[in-house]
Amino acid sequence: MSNLLVTGGAGFIGANFVHYWMKAYPEDNVIVLDALTYAGNKANLNPVAENPNFVFCHGDICDTVLVETLLREHQVDTLVHFAAESHVDRSITGPDAFIETNIIGTHSLLKAAKKVWLDESLHKENHRFHHVSTDEVYGTLEPNDPAFSETTPYAPNSPYSASKAASDHLVRAYHHTYGLNVTTSNCSNNYGPYHFPEKLIPLVITNILHDKPLPIYGDGQQIRDWLYVEDHARGIESVIKKGRLGECYNIGGINEWANIDIVQEICAMVDEEFSRDQKLAETYPEAKSAIAAQSDSLITFVKDRAGHDRRYAIDPVKSNTELGYSPKETFATGLRKTVAWYLNNQDWWRAVMDGSYQSWVEEQYQIPETDVGV
Repeated sequence: MSNLLVTGGAGFIGANFVHYWMKAYPEDNVIVLDALTYAGNKANLNPVAENPNFVFCHGDICDTVLVETLLREHQVDTLVHFAAESHVDRSITGPDAFIETNIIGTHSLLKAAKKVWLDESLHKENHRFHHVSTDEVYGTLEPNDPAFSETTPYAPNSPYSASKAASDHLVRAYHHTYGLNVTTSNCSNNYGPYHFPEKLIPLVITNILHDKPLPIYGDGQQIRDWLYVEDHARGIESVIKKGRLGECYNIGGINEWANIDIVQEICAMVDEEFSRDQKLAETYPEAKSAIAAQSDSLITFVKDRAGHDRRYAIDPVKSNTELGYSPKETFATGLRKTVAWYLNNQDWWRAVMDGSYQSWVEEQYQIPETDVGV
């Protein structure tokens, strides 16, 4: 039996990891620490909220004393660190929060782990600090460049990716300097249930259901490597259970898609669902374009964002060969599951899409008030 502290466990990837872990390891105890900022949502944890092995703590990872207390009181032996500011657009307009959470917050966790696990000898030998990072620390790729590997030099291009790169280096330093048992995973873009609707896939789905424009940066040819979120959870599990201490592992799906092609796929899937299930028109009467099987008419191109990386792609050979890891979902099956989840969980996404959020989206993407393609 293990006792896990999961930071950022009320966020998109963190919550999905908690769901996966508690199902796979029902005897383990899981403590979630989350500050419940705009992207953290306790409702994401409703499926496990009544489990006696689950504990939620509302708090900040920068509160080192709080983290030390949680490690001691719950006899934590495994810390899985998801907590991060993660939206590139927000990092461009407000980088301070990214420095605070992603760099100072990670250092706070490392200090607490070192003090309790090493200095106080709680789980001195048998502990693990797993740090969840991103492929964006590697920078951008040209169309014919090989995918990012674990030896690719870091070249972050946004305040977000720079802050994550700094946190990666801190984790490495605490292993090599103090002997803390650490692993790091760098993952490609995730998608799936509970994804906050400022990100591309959920934004497109929910905008279709509101019959709002589907904003595409620049020419829409930016390429990303996509991974279904439960497959990411399985990848982290593999690193924690089998990964070598001090090592980094890339977790990816070998699944590159241009943004415009993803949007068109989603439009086609939503149109298909509306054609198949006539009740959806009653549930979502605003979705006029989807009802008419013309969701792609909502596509509108907007000004590209500053410093927009052109292509990301993960080379997962190391995790495949060393850990025996490979994703279970194809992009087609994962995307269909994701579309179905949003169609069937409007109470969740409507609750997080309040007026202030909608205003932020429209301002960020400079979307005109008039309807597009209607």
